[in-house]
Amino acid sequence: MREFAFELAACAALEADSDGVVARQLGTHTRIVDVVEVLPGPEFERRIEITPEAIPGPAIESDVGVGRARRPRAAIDVSPRRAVAIADRATEIGFFETERRSGQRYVRQASPYPDWIGGLRAIENKPDLDRPGELELQLRKDVSLALFDEVVLATESYVTGAHLNRIPDPVGVWRLDPEAGTFEVVRAAESLPSDEPGTAVIEASPAKIDIELVGADEKAALRRRVAERAYGKGWRPDQLPGCTKVEPQGPSFGGDDVLPYCAWKGRFVDPARECGPECGGHAPADPPSTDADAVRDARTPWAADPDGVASEQVGLDRFGCE
Repeated sequence: MREFAFELAACAALEADSDGVVARQLGTHTRIVDVVEVLPGPEFERRIEITPEAIPGPAIESDVGVGRARRPRAAIDVSPRRAVAIADRATEIGFFETERRSGQRYVRQASPYPDWIGGLRAIENKPDLDRPGELELQLRKDVSLALFDEVVLATESYVTGAHLNRIPDPVGVWRLDPEAGTFEVVRAAESLPSDEPGTAVIEASPAKIDIELVGADEKAALRRRVAERAYGKGWRPDQLPGCTKVEPQGPSFGGDDVLPYCAWKGRFVDPARECGPECGGHAPADPPSTDADAVRDARTPWAADPDGVASEQVGLDRFGCE
């Protein structure tokens, strides 16, 4: 099975068994992780109510509070132009509220940022362990940084002792049956010290290894940003390619879905890399009509159209303004 199709099957199987949210291809401190699962924390329902979108990290980390209205350029620790853009985005998605006082713009949070992240799990997909590539280095990076609470390798291969010896001990190993949508836990993942400082491997070669120490506070902010991107992104492609050979389907175990299945290739395809005029089976057409958000809404706790948490309209004189 091609890695992209395997990744879709892994996401579908993980989503079916998760109480949280699943996303794929998320950038972290040093690399892109195949799949991320965010486990729900105590205020997960409150996060669902706020917005279906990712809340910008600088907005969360800013000096803007529910009872403290601030001017964006003074409260958000980025360049002035970017501070305005972040405030615009946070207001657009319902995390900030904007009002004017004496002709000046002030923003405040519509709701306190909730304690919604119960844990982070990273899944690295490698359907064929006999073609490991950079697998061992990637997993060692994940263990060293410990950005995630758990790191798991998902494969379709039969896992031998020799395979396990090449995989860092804290990394869990799951064997996925992509047709049945089931995981066999070959080796359980160990909990990583995600709340402690970590070591990021920037570059490794036989001659030297460049590292960077990442403090606990910086790591906590990175974890929150990864979780927010996962919440806003999900894992399904937003749009299918414009080709008569591609139609929306789901894994055999998952029923109807909106994943890009190519009848010409006889498998799921990666639209960004495999579709277009350079494909031998390409037959131009309008993209199939799909609604990935509706499918995600129906199958996960994530809500495509929450009520929002905008507070009642009150004057800013009830709040401190700076």
